[in-house]
Amino acid sequence: GPTRKMPLTASAMDFFQLFVPDNVLKNMVVQTNMYAKKYQERFGSDDAWIDVTLTEMKAFLGYMISTSIHHCESVLSIWSSGFYSNKSIALIMTQSRFEKILKYFHIVAFRSSQTTHGLYKIQPFLDSLQNGFDSAFRPSQAQVLHEPLIDEDPVFIATCTERELRKRKKRKFSLWVRQCSSTGFICQIYVHLKEGSGADGLDALKNKPQLHSMVAKSLCQNASGKNYIIFTGPSITSLNLFEEFEKQEIYCCGLLSARKSDCTGLPPSMLSNPETPQSRGQYRIRMKGNMSLICWYNKGHFRFLTNAYSPVQQGVIIKRKSGEIPCPLAVEAFAAHLSYICKYDDKYSKYFISHKPNKTWQQVFWFAISIAINNAYILYKMSEAYHVTRYSRAQFGERLVKELLGLEDISPS
Repeated sequence: GPTRKMPLTASAMDFFQLFVPDNVLKNMVVQTNMYAKKYQERFGSDDAWIDVTLTEMKAFLGYMISTSIHHCESVLSIWSSGFYSNKSIALIMTQSRFEKILKYFHIVAFRSSQTTHGLYKIQPFLDSLQNGFDSAFRPSQAQVLHEPLIDEDPVFIATCTERELRKRKKRKFSLWVRQCSSTGFICQIYVHLKEGSGADGLDALKNKPQLHSMVAKSLCQNASGKNYIIFTGPSITSLNLFEEFEKQEIYCCGLLSARKSDCTGLPPSMLSNPETPQSRGQYRIRMKGNMSLICWYNKGHFRFLTNAYSPVQQGVIIKRKSGEIPCPLAVEAFAAHLSYICKYDDKYSKYFISHKPNKTWQQVFWFAISIAINNAYILYKMSEAYHVTRYSRAQFGERLVKELLGLEDISPS
């Protein structure tokens, strides 16, 4: 849960600034003004530009965040006269001023000579955000590694023609998270860039277990020695990775797939289906030290690799039509924690900022801001302030937008 007690009067802005404090926003102001100056020195002066202020930067973020609550294809729809217009916030800043800030907006204005990382323009912000996540929240023992649902708005996709969909650029990165499965709080973010169509590119990622193994190690680099139990999908699950994690006192439970997983070192007899028909709930087990390979049958064969649960401990899967189906405890735990993450995706994925810039670092930035707001809401729900006001996720987002735009009094805390 939270590491610090927030006051009863804490506002949405207070929770958001646990992760994006004023010093980070002030840096955005400085870097944006520096970039504007450099840009104009190179391409000619811009008489319409004046240096952005902290108040304007907060309003700029507020406009962007508003697209996560009232989904629209373009943030500029706020100033239009159409269906997505928002007269209540459009008066705070003119559209032309917003577009100027959007044109020059930067986190890092200058590239240092030592920089080789593709995300250098956003890495300081990601590092600051990670520090905020680490200091504000203590996760539960059970956590999940997965890709959060950050695809396009399903309503918009359903109304798109095939030609419009083809014209939309594919994301040039893959976003992975380590997430507390008891609360949904995202503890760590890892961004894998698509450097090209080579062996390390995003296109190859889904078919390269070693790349998924690299992602898992990056996400768990701060988790060693804490006895965490990490749940993984088929693309990450592998015997070598789990054994390496066990040396760091990180324990695992993962779904195994003969097609997607790295099955090196696993007995082939457990990876092929038995010829004799099986009844639901039957399972076979093979062990090596603390590691167990479980093959469980329920309208199909499901295989699990784990060193976190004893294979002889019994659990149960409850189905509405079938009733209780017996299974090892590892299978029950895996189903319970993964179903919670599915609920998180259903509840929070629709609150990702819908602005879609062309630049990859900006896409990553707005996804990271969306995750920070979802985390802020999770902390709010676990605080005493929630019992006073009881905002829904949409109401929490609306309050945050108004506070960023200066339309609401922000609490003194």
